[in-house]
Amino acid sequence: MAENVKVAVRVRPFNAREKSRNASIIIDMSGQTTEITDPENPKAEPRKFAFDHSYWSHDGFNEREDGYLEPAGAKYDDQQKVFEDLGKGVLDNAWKGYNCSLFAYGQTGSGKSYSMVGYGVNKGIVPLACEDLFRGISAKRESAVKDEEYQVTLSMLEIYNEQVRDLLNLKTLQKGGLKVRQHPTKGFYVESQSNWPVDSYDEINNKINEGTRNRTVASTNMNATSSRAHTIVAVSFVQKSSNEAGQNMTKTSVINLVDLAGSERAESTGATGDRLKEGSAINQSLSSLGNCIKALADISQGKKKVVVPFRDSVLTKLLQNALGGNSKTVMIAALSPADINYEETLSTLRFADRAKAIKTSAIVNESPTDKLIRELREENQRLMDMLKSGGGGASLEMGGGGQGKSGYSEDEVAEMKRALEEQVRQNAQELEDMKKSWAEKMQEGQQQTMAGMAQENKEHEEMKTTPHFWNLNEDPALTRMIIHFCRAGESKIGNRKADPAPEILLNGLSIQKEHAVITNNNNTVKIRPQVSAKVMVNGQEIKSETTLHHNDRVMFGSNLLFAFHHPQELEKQVKEGIKIETPTYDSAQEEIAQKSGLMKDIGGADGKSKEDLLLQEDLIQLLPMINEANAMSEELDKKVIFEIALVSSQARGVQDGKTEVMVKMRNMENENEWMFSRNDFINRKYLMQEMYANYMQGDADWDVPKERDPFWEPADTETLIGTVHVYLQSLGYMIELQENLAIADYKGVEQGHLTVEVQPCSEKWDNIEEDYFVDNPAELVGKKIYFKLKIPFARGLPQRFVQSFCRYKFYLEDKDVQTQVVSGTINPDFGHEKKYQLDVTKQLIEYIANSPLVIEIWGMQKGDSSPSKASTNNKNNKNNKTKALMKREKTIVNSPTTVTVSKDEKIKEEEEKYKSASEVNMYKKKAEKEEAKIHKIQEFLDSAKASGQTTIQISDIEKMLSLESNGATVGTTQKNNTNNKNDRGATKTSKACIIQ
Repeated sequence: MAENVKVAVRVRPFNAREKSRNASIIIDMSGQTTEITDPENPKAEPRKFAFDHSYWSHDGFNEREDGYLEPAGAKYDDQQKVFEDLGKGVLDNAWKGYNCSLFAYGQTGSGKSYSMVGYGVNKGIVPLACEDLFRGISAKRESAVKDEEYQVTLSMLEIYNEQVRDLLNLKTLQKGGLKVRQHPTKGFYVESQSNWPVDSYDEINNKINEGTRNRTVASTNMNATSSRAHTIVAVSFVQKSSNEAGQNMTKTSVINLVDLAGSERAESTGATGDRLKEGSAINQSLSSLGNCIKALADISQGKKKVVVPFRDSVLTKLLQNALGGNSKTVMIAALSPADINYEETLSTLRFADRAKAIKTSAIVNESPTDKLIRELREENQRLMDMLKSGGGGASLEMGGGGQGKSGYSEDEVAEMKRALEEQVRQNAQELEDMKKSWAEKMQEGQQQTMAGMAQENKEHEEMKTTPHFWNLNEDPALTRMIIHFCRAGESKIGNRKADPAPEILLNGLSIQKEHAVITNNNNTVKIRPQVSAKVMVNGQEIKSETTLHHNDRVMFGSNLLFAFHHPQELEKQVKEGIKIETPTYDSAQEEIAQKSGLMKDIGGADGKSKEDLLLQEDLIQLLPMINEANAMSEELDKKVIFEIALVSSQARGVQDGKTEVMVKMRNMENENEWMFSRNDFINRKYLMQEMYANYMQGDADWDVPKERDPFWEPADTETLIGTVHVYLQSLGYMIELQENLAIADYKGVEQGHLTVEVQPCSEKWDNIEEDYFVDNPAELVGKKIYFKLKIPFARGLPQRFVQSFCRYKFYLEDKDVQTQVVSGTINPDFGHEKKYQLDVTKQLIEYIANSPLVIEIWGMQKGDSSPSKASTNNKNNKNNKTKALMKREKTIVNSPTTVTVSKDEKIKEEEEKYKSASEVNMYKKKAEKEEAKIHKIQEFLDSAKASGQTTIQISDIEKMLSLESNGATVGTTQKNNTNNKNDRGATKTSKACIIQ
């Protein structure tokens, strides 16, 4: 019978960082209803969603002495409540023989791991379900009859970059990962996947910890990002018994526990406008999952001819049954209630809302054991016959020229044969497993499992007395998974190339053969970095021996972050009542950002706006990425360096906007520079990781063509040189403007000069007379004005630019106006002129009076900035050119990871100076025009006197002062003004002025 996917949403407990920010809450939950309010429009009607369960776990709890978070009122839902509602249902279905799937979905840091795994005594669904399963098995075994058997096996996979890793068998971490095959009746499966027999919760917990450690080590070695990987823990539960007819029956249930990769901020996926689009494998699985859920929801609503794209990604292949087949499925959507995460939270709610419409049809997986064995034998015989007939019968026979009669190539036929052979092997293995007793299976895996548990118990005991490092990871589930002891005496730290092997082996970016030395002398632990090795303690790089203290944060190389644990110091602090705050990955990265000087550029510690908080989030996220990108550039010999740039709205020519985090990439050989948005850089960084992973795996083709190289950008890519701001107050007085303005980059540094002219005109586009002006810009409202905007030339642009042009938008223009592109000179003559004919409104007068016209100067740089082709053994090249260039950079700027900040104050100061000078110049020209007008009247009077006149007509003086007499007829008022002029002419003779 078909039933809907059960969907629950949960707001996780706040963390210390969130508490310190005092973030506004935008989510409200009542029963099964979840409401979300737009922080930008709090008075608007909240968006409402209905789910099977809505769990509020953000606040309203008390922390017991053992650390468990228990409800302080009726609103809070603790871990036990979530397990009772969801976990028990999964277990009940497993006992009945149904396949079950439990998904966790949400943005990075929203609490997926808390719901699935939990921390400490706050156990999540996975450990609670496993404990409950074995309690049930133990109870059943006590009253078991002959041939009644209960078997549990465990597998643990990770999907990263469309590659499948078996986390319980690192030997399978081959290039390209494990193959995903398709079985004709059972669907997709992973070739050579290991399944471990387990007989207690402790054994399951040990295996999951082993897999998590392997995941941590693998992600470090490959420079992979754990939050971009999906993890699938599959618990296979087999019940064997005899039915009333005496038949041996086998009931099987597979429980898939899926922790999906974190969904990033909505605009961070993809690379809009960038030359490089996001790698085909990086985020494909999450988008494919969304497409499958949408298609399945459409089918559930009665739409026909809808194709569900399960084949589009490895994740959706492996979860086909869970989503649209034989499985009872539950999804937990993890939410952040903070206002700064509104868009991501709304996106997660929409995703969950679509998922609840999906229907699955689960069946009990129970058959007579003998029948299963017989069917497996028959299928194997059929597959063997296919192989004997040439890999699939006549349809796969080869024709001439290497082409099959059915159109298949030799390679395709060979692959089909390999798939058939693997299917035969898989069936044979399954057949062998079914024949084996549970005792035999347990004996095979027991020795290794027990050895692992013994080693883990030994480590836990040593951790109580011996100082040690434990790893910090952006994924809380991967934190504390790697332990390195600082035993008495001297311990060397280095990478796998060191000979002899160091006591503390680290593998990662910028880790040297001999990286540092740890000495433990009577529990006083000191660290000494080796020459040119990067070691940071509490956010600052050290150069000499430094004493370590409890909870110090230590970073080795570019991205290996650890906390230092000192049991003796901890015991002393507890006795003295000192408050102890355990470091987190976020707090450590925030500390590094603060020590680098980043935080001082985004306001004070308290009272930050939403924009400041988002900026801080971006900085903390990007800083480790910049470090990694520079380390990869160095190892791969790419000759480019990256740095963070905080670009203010003022520097971008936006009057009311927020500061943006951007990344500058600079070629250290020819000094060419490019600026990338946060989103474009993150996209490139994932492509860099993919390249680096191929390099580490020894792939001969790791160095891709430059068109696909994330470290390369074409020299002819348009690059912003700088901007000028032209204030147009003089146009309101119909006074010409001619300025030679400094071109300033985002740091306020002068990059040359640009000449700009604004020339008011008559209706016929003639220049108006020198003495013409308007006393008050308000007089122009309701009339037309005509003027020419000219950009004659620029001078003194940076030498690296071989082409340049200008771009701007005036007033309400919706498209950019661009000058011609000038090549081969740093002193380009643009010769640009554009005519404007505008109806004057109050809005236009306001714009002219207060808003500058922002003109951007763009250029294309010289030379091909392609990084030189690095040899596959360049990691052994002691004369690595990029390394030398990086060393030079470090000498010049003190750190290869520079943070450049918009010099807002400098820009504003220069802007105010220019604005004031512009106003002074405008009033000076206005005074000159007044003087010219008075001089013209005086000349007229002198001429009249010289001719013996004693009187002149007032209309003649009016004519000299009027608008139309100066060749500056103002559009639609011309006719009316002429009529008024004629009316005045009728009385001219009666009005005269006496000349004294």
